[in-house]
Amino acid sequence: MASSTSSSTCHCCSLLIASCLFLLSSTLVYGQLTTSFYASSCPALESVVRSTVAQAMANDTRMGASLIRLFFHDCFVQGCDASILLDDVPGSFVGEKTAFPNANSVRGYDVINSIKTAVEANCPGVVSCADIVALAARDGTVLLGGPSWAVQLGRRDSTTASQSLANSDLPSPASDLKTLINAFGKKGLSARDMTALSGAHTVGFARCQSFRAHIYNDTDIDPAFAAAQQGGCSFTPGATDGSLAPLDERSGLAFDNAYYADLVARRVLLHSDQELYNGGSQDALVSKYSSNSASFFSDFVAAMIKMGNISPLTGTAGQIRASCGVVNSS
Repeated sequence: MASSTSSSTCHCCSLLIASCLFLLSSTLVYGQLTTSFYASSCPALESVVRSTVAQAMANDTRMGASLIRLFFHDCFVQGCDASILLDDVPGSFVGEKTAFPNANSVRGYDVINSIKTAVEANCPGVVSCADIVALAARDGTVLLGGPSWAVQLGRRDSTTASQSLANSDLPSPASDLKTLINAFGKKGLSARDMTALSGAHTVGFARCQSFRAHIYNDTDIDPAFAAAQQGGCSFTPGATDGSLAPLDERSGLAFDNAYYADLVARRVLLHSDQELYNGGSQDALVSKYSSNSASFFSDFVAAMIKMGNISPLTGTAGQIRASCGVVNSS
Protein backbone atom coordinates (compact mmCIF):
# COMPACT_ATOMS: atom_id res chain seq x y z
CA MET A 1 0.00 0.00 0.00
CA ALA A 2 2.82 2.37 0.95
CA SER A 3 4.52 1.65 -2.32
CA SER A 4 1.30 2.34 -4.27
CA THR A 5 0.74 5.59 -2.41
CA SER A 6 4.33 6.66 -3.01
CA SER A 7 4.01 5.86 -6.72
CA SER A 8 0.74 7.81 -6.95
CA THR A 9 2.30 10.76 -5.14
CA CYS A 10 5.31 10.75 -7.45
CA HIS A 11 3.01 10.56 -10.47
CA CYS A 12 1.08 13.60 -9.22
CA CYS A 13 4.34 15.44 -8.58
CA SER A 14 5.48 14.66 -12.09
CA LEU A 15 2.25 15.99 -13.51
CA LEU A 16 2.57 19.13 -11.41
CA ILE A 17 6.18 19.68 -12.51
CA ALA A 18 5.20 19.08 -16.12
CA SER A 19 2.36 21.57 -15.81
CA CYS A 20 4.69 24.16 -14.28
CA LEU A 21 7.25 23.64 -17.03
CA PHE A 22 4.53 24.02 -19.66
CA LEU A 23 3.34 27.26 -18.11
CA LEU A 24 6.91 28.51 -17.88
CA SER A 25 7.65 27.65 -21.49
CA SER A 26 4.41 29.33 -22.55
CA THR A 27 5.43 32.45 -20.66
CA LEU A 28 8.84 32.46 -22.35
CA VAL A 29 7.31 32.05 -25.79
CA TYR A 30 4.71 34.75 -25.21
CA GLY A 31 5.52 37.99 -26.91
CA GLN A 32 8.32 36.50 -29.04
CA LEU A 33 8.42 36.15 -32.79
CA THR A 34 6.69 33.34 -34.63
CA THR A 35 6.30 32.40 -38.29
CA SER A 36 2.51 32.15 -37.90
CA PHE A 37 1.95 35.52 -36.24
CA TYR A 38 -0.40 36.86 -38.95
CA ALA A 39 -1.95 33.53 -39.96
CA SER A 40 -5.41 34.65 -38.78
CA SER A 41 -5.14 38.45 -38.74
CA CYS A 42 -3.61 38.90 -42.21
CA PRO A 43 -3.39 35.63 -44.15
CA ALA A 44 -2.65 37.37 -47.46
CA LEU A 45 0.37 39.24 -46.07
CA GLU A 46 3.18 37.23 -47.61
CA SER A 47 1.63 37.09 -51.07
CA VAL A 48 1.03 40.86 -51.01
CA VAL A 49 4.64 41.51 -50.01
CA ARG A 50 6.05 39.10 -52.58
CA SER A 51 4.02 40.52 -55.47
CA THR A 52 4.94 44.12 -54.61
CA VAL A 53 8.64 43.28 -54.30
CA ALA A 54 8.49 41.37 -57.59
CA GLN A 55 6.97 44.37 -59.34
CA ALA A 56 9.60 46.70 -57.88
CA MET A 57 12.38 44.37 -59.02
CA ALA A 58 10.87 44.08 -62.47
CA ASN A 59 11.44 47.83 -62.73
CA ASP A 60 14.83 47.79 -60.98
CA THR A 61 16.57 44.47 -60.35
CA ARG A 62 19.00 46.16 -57.96
CA MET A 63 16.11 46.72 -55.57
CA GLY A 64 16.39 43.14 -54.31
CA ALA A 65 19.87 43.84 -52.95
CA SER A 66 18.71 47.19 -51.59
CA LEU A 67 15.92 45.57 -49.57
CA ILE A 68 18.37 43.10 -47.99
CA ARG A 69 20.63 46.00 -47.04
CA LEU A 70 17.72 48.01 -45.67
CA PHE A 71 16.90 45.16 -43.27
CA PHE A 72 20.52 44.98 -42.10
CA HIS A 73 20.76 48.73 -41.54
CA ASP A 74 17.51 48.69 -39.60
CA CYS A 75 18.37 45.77 -37.32
CA PHE A 76 21.81 47.10 -36.40
CA VAL A 77 20.35 50.30 -34.92
CA GLN A 78 17.96 49.86 -31.97
CA GLY A 79 17.10 46.38 -33.24
CA CYS A 80 14.67 45.37 -36.01
CA ASP A 81 12.09 48.07 -35.31
CA ALA A 82 11.69 50.03 -38.56
CA SER A 83 13.45 53.02 -36.99
CA ILE A 84 15.37 53.51 -40.24
CA LEU A 85 12.11 54.32 -42.03
CA LEU A 86 11.22 57.37 -39.95
CA ASP A 87 11.49 60.67 -41.82
CA ASP A 88 13.23 63.70 -40.39
CA VAL A 89 10.93 66.43 -39.12
CA PRO A 90 12.61 69.86 -39.38
CA GLY A 91 13.13 71.37 -35.96
CA SER A 92 11.84 68.43 -33.95
CA PHE A 93 13.08 65.02 -35.11
CA VAL A 94 16.29 63.72 -36.69
CA GLY A 95 16.14 60.13 -37.86
CA GLU A 96 18.55 57.59 -39.31
CA LYS A 97 18.03 58.21 -43.01
CA THR A 98 20.53 61.05 -43.00
CA ALA A 99 23.18 59.22 -40.95
CA PHE A 100 26.48 58.86 -42.81
CA PRO A 101 26.13 55.11 -43.62
CA ASN A 102 22.57 55.64 -44.93
CA ALA A 103 22.46 59.01 -46.68
CA ASN A 104 22.52 58.73 -50.50
CA SER A 105 23.15 55.04 -50.01
CA VAL A 106 20.26 53.06 -48.50
CA ARG A 107 17.37 52.55 -50.93
CA GLY A 108 13.98 50.86 -50.93
CA TYR A 109 11.96 53.19 -48.71
CA ASP A 110 9.43 53.74 -51.49
CA VAL A 111 9.02 49.98 -51.97
CA ILE A 112 8.32 49.48 -48.26
CA ASN A 113 5.77 52.31 -48.41
CA SER A 114 4.08 50.67 -51.41
CA ILE A 115 3.93 47.35 -49.58
CA LYS A 116 2.51 49.05 -46.50
CA THR A 117 -0.23 50.71 -48.56
CA ALA A 118 -1.17 47.38 -50.15
CA VAL A 119 -1.12 45.56 -46.81
CA GLU A 120 -3.23 48.25 -45.13
CA ALA A 121 -5.85 47.79 -47.83
CA ASN A 122 -6.08 44.11 -46.85
CA CYS A 123 -5.43 44.23 -43.11
CA PRO A 124 -5.65 47.77 -41.73
CA GLY A 125 -3.73 48.49 -38.55
CA VAL A 126 -2.39 44.95 -38.15
CA VAL A 127 1.04 44.54 -39.76
CA SER A 128 4.12 46.43 -38.60
CA CYS A 129 6.54 48.16 -40.93
CA ALA A 130 9.34 46.25 -39.19
CA ASP A 131 7.85 42.93 -40.27
CA ILE A 132 7.36 44.22 -43.81
CA VAL A 133 11.07 45.08 -43.98
CA ALA A 134 11.96 41.56 -42.82
CA LEU A 135 9.68 39.91 -45.37
CA ALA A 136 10.87 42.17 -48.20
CA ALA A 137 14.50 41.24 -47.45
CA ARG A 138 13.66 37.54 -47.70
CA ASP A 139 11.72 38.03 -50.93
CA GLY A 140 14.47 40.14 -52.46
CA THR A 141 16.90 37.30 -51.72
CA VAL A 142 14.64 34.66 -53.25
CA LEU A 143 13.83 36.65 -56.37
CA LEU A 144 17.56 37.10 -57.02
CA GLY A 145 18.00 33.32 -56.92
CA GLY A 146 18.94 32.95 -53.27
CA PRO A 147 17.55 30.71 -50.53
CA SER A 148 14.17 31.06 -48.87
CA TRP A 149 13.18 30.77 -45.22
CA ALA A 150 10.15 31.13 -42.97
CA VAL A 151 10.36 34.67 -41.59
CA GLN A 152 9.64 35.05 -37.91
CA LEU A 153 7.10 37.81 -37.37
CA GLY A 154 5.47 39.80 -34.59
CA ARG A 155 7.73 42.85 -34.40
CA ARG A 156 6.28 46.23 -33.62
CA ASP A 157 7.48 49.64 -34.80
CA SER A 158 9.56 52.02 -32.75
CA THR A 159 8.56 55.58 -31.97
CA THR A 160 12.21 56.66 -31.88
CA ALA A 161 15.30 56.56 -34.08
CA SER A 162 18.97 57.26 -33.46
CA GLN A 163 21.23 58.94 -35.98
CA SER A 164 24.13 58.70 -33.51
CA LEU A 165 23.78 54.92 -33.18
CA ALA A 166 23.52 54.57 -36.96
CA ASN A 167 26.80 56.44 -37.27
CA SER A 168 28.53 54.40 -34.57
CA ASP A 169 27.06 50.88 -34.87
CA LEU A 170 26.94 50.26 -38.62
CA PRO A 171 30.30 48.87 -39.80
CA SER A 172 32.38 51.07 -42.09
CA PRO A 173 33.79 49.90 -45.44
CA ALA A 174 37.18 50.74 -43.93
CA SER A 175 36.76 48.37 -40.95
CA ASP A 176 39.38 45.75 -40.19
CA LEU A 177 38.49 42.18 -39.19
CA LYS A 178 38.70 42.77 -35.44
CA THR A 179 36.39 45.78 -35.70
CA LEU A 180 33.91 43.82 -37.79
CA ILE A 181 33.85 40.87 -35.39
CA ASN A 182 33.31 43.25 -32.46
CA ALA A 183 30.55 45.17 -34.23
CA PHE A 184 28.61 42.01 -35.03
CA GLY A 185 29.36 40.52 -31.62
CA LYS A 186 27.71 43.49 -29.92
CA LYS A 187 24.52 42.51 -31.75
CA GLY A 188 24.73 38.88 -30.65
CA LEU A 189 26.06 37.70 -34.01
CA SER A 190 29.08 35.42 -34.28
CA ALA A 191 32.02 35.76 -36.63
CA ARG A 192 30.47 32.95 -38.69
CA ASP A 193 27.19 34.89 -38.87
CA MET A 194 29.13 37.95 -40.00
CA THR A 195 30.92 36.09 -42.78
CA ALA A 196 27.68 34.48 -43.98
CA LEU A 197 25.74 37.76 -43.91
CA SER A 198 28.54 39.47 -45.82
CA GLY A 199 27.70 37.08 -48.65
CA ALA A 200 24.78 39.38 -49.46
CA HIS A 201 27.48 41.41 -51.22
CA THR A 202 27.18 38.87 -54.01
CA VAL A 203 24.46 41.27 -55.19
CA GLY A 204 24.31 45.04 -55.24
CA PHE A 205 26.63 47.93 -55.97
CA ALA A 206 28.99 50.18 -54.05
CA ARG A 207 29.71 53.87 -54.51
CA CYS A 208 33.21 55.01 -55.49
CA GLN A 209 33.43 56.97 -52.25
CA SER A 210 33.26 53.74 -50.25
CA PHE A 211 35.92 51.80 -52.18
CA ARG A 212 38.32 54.48 -53.45
CA ALA A 213 40.85 53.91 -50.66
CA HIS A 214 40.90 50.16 -51.26
CA ILE A 215 41.55 50.30 -55.01
CA TYR A 216 44.24 52.99 -54.75
CA ASN A 217 45.97 52.43 -51.41
CA ASP A 218 45.64 48.79 -50.36
CA THR A 219 48.03 46.03 -51.37
CA ASP A 220 45.66 43.11 -50.65
CA ILE A 221 43.96 43.50 -54.01
CA ASP A 222 44.54 42.06 -57.47
CA PRO A 223 46.43 44.80 -59.39
CA ALA A 224 44.54 44.26 -62.64
CA PHE A 225 41.20 44.43 -60.82
CA ALA A 226 42.25 47.62 -59.01
CA ALA A 227 43.34 49.25 -62.27
CA ALA A 228 40.05 48.35 -63.95
CA GLN A 229 38.04 49.88 -61.11
CA GLN A 230 40.12 53.05 -61.11
CA GLY A 231 38.76 53.84 -64.56
CA GLY A 232 35.38 54.74 -63.10
CA CYS A 233 36.54 56.01 -59.72
CA SER A 234 39.10 58.81 -59.84
CA PHE A 235 41.77 59.18 -57.17
CA THR A 236 40.63 62.68 -56.24
CA PRO A 237 37.37 62.90 -54.25
CA GLY A 238 34.65 64.81 -56.03
CA ALA A 239 32.92 64.17 -59.32
CA THR A 240 33.06 60.36 -59.22
CA ASP A 241 32.10 59.88 -55.55
CA GLY A 242 28.68 58.51 -56.49
CA SER A 243 29.84 56.33 -59.38
CA LEU A 244 28.67 52.74 -58.93
CA ALA A 245 30.44 49.42 -59.44
CA PRO A 246 29.12 45.90 -58.79
CA LEU A 247 30.15 44.32 -55.50
CA ASP A 248 30.44 40.99 -57.30
CA GLU A 249 31.76 41.23 -60.85
CA ARG A 250 31.45 37.50 -61.51
CA SER A 251 27.69 37.02 -61.32
CA GLY A 252 26.20 40.51 -61.24
CA LEU A 253 22.81 40.43 -59.56
CA ALA A 254 22.56 36.67 -59.07
CA PHE A 255 22.46 35.62 -55.42
CA ASP A 256 25.13 32.92 -55.31
CA ASN A 257 28.48 32.17 -53.67
CA ALA A 258 30.63 33.96 -56.27
CA TYR A 259 31.43 36.72 -53.77
CA TYR A 260 33.59 34.29 -51.81
CA ALA A 261 35.50 33.31 -54.94
CA ASP A 262 36.07 37.04 -55.45
CA LEU A 263 37.51 37.23 -51.93
CA VAL A 264 39.90 34.35 -52.58
CA ALA A 265 40.99 36.03 -55.84
CA ARG A 266 41.31 39.40 -54.03
CA ARG A 267 38.91 41.01 -56.48
CA VAL A 268 36.44 42.82 -54.21
CA LEU A 269 35.69 46.52 -53.90
CA LEU A 270 35.55 47.06 -50.17
CA HIS A 271 38.45 46.94 -47.74
CA SER A 272 36.12 45.49 -45.10
CA ASP A 273 35.16 42.64 -47.42
CA GLN A 274 38.73 41.63 -48.19
CA GLU A 275 39.41 41.54 -44.44
CA LEU A 276 37.35 38.33 -44.35
CA TYR A 277 40.07 36.64 -46.42
CA ASN A 278 43.35 38.21 -45.50
CA GLY A 279 45.25 35.72 -43.34
CA GLY A 280 42.77 35.88 -40.46
CA SER A 281 40.23 33.73 -38.65
CA GLN A 282 37.65 33.66 -41.44
CA ASP A 283 39.88 32.43 -44.27
CA ALA A 284 38.87 28.78 -43.93
CA LEU A 285 35.15 29.60 -43.87
CA VAL A 286 35.47 31.85 -46.90
CA SER A 287 37.25 29.05 -48.77
CA LYS A 288 34.48 26.64 -47.79
CA TYR A 289 31.73 28.97 -48.97
CA SER A 290 33.56 29.63 -52.24
CA SER A 291 33.28 25.97 -53.19
CA ASN A 292 30.09 24.99 -51.38
CA SER A 293 27.06 27.16 -52.11
CA ALA A 294 24.76 24.91 -50.06
CA SER A 295 26.83 25.57 -46.95
CA PHE A 296 26.75 29.32 -47.59
CA PHE A 297 22.99 29.32 -48.20
CA SER A 298 22.34 27.34 -45.03
CA ASP A 299 24.47 29.63 -42.87
CA PHE A 300 23.09 32.75 -44.52
CA VAL A 301 19.51 31.72 -43.71
CA ALA A 302 20.43 30.96 -40.10
CA ALA A 303 22.20 34.30 -39.75
CA MET A 304 19.34 36.28 -41.31
CA ILE A 305 16.88 34.68 -38.88
CA LYS A 306 19.24 35.41 -36.00
CA MET A 307 19.72 39.02 -37.11
CA GLY A 308 15.95 39.41 -37.36
CA ASN A 309 15.76 38.62 -33.65
CA ILE A 310 17.93 41.56 -32.58
CA SER A 311 15.94 43.42 -29.89
CA PRO A 312 12.49 43.29 -31.52
CA LEU A 313 9.66 45.27 -29.96
CA THR A 314 6.84 42.86 -29.13
CA GLY A 315 3.66 42.65 -27.11
CA THR A 316 2.53 46.17 -26.25
CA ALA A 317 5.90 47.85 -26.85
CA GLY A 318 6.11 50.35 -29.69
CA GLN A 319 3.20 50.65 -32.10
CA ILE A 320 1.89 49.55 -35.50
CA ARG A 321 2.57 52.62 -37.61
CA ALA A 322 -0.17 53.63 -40.01
CA SER A 323 2.51 55.15 -42.26
CA CYS A 324 6.03 53.80 -42.13
CA GLY A 325 7.75 57.17 -42.22
CA VAL A 326 5.77 58.79 -39.42
CA VAL A 327 5.06 57.93 -35.78
CA ASN A 328 1.33 57.62 -35.08
CA SER A 329 -0.13 60.69 -33.41
CA SER A 330 -1.42 60.18 -29.87
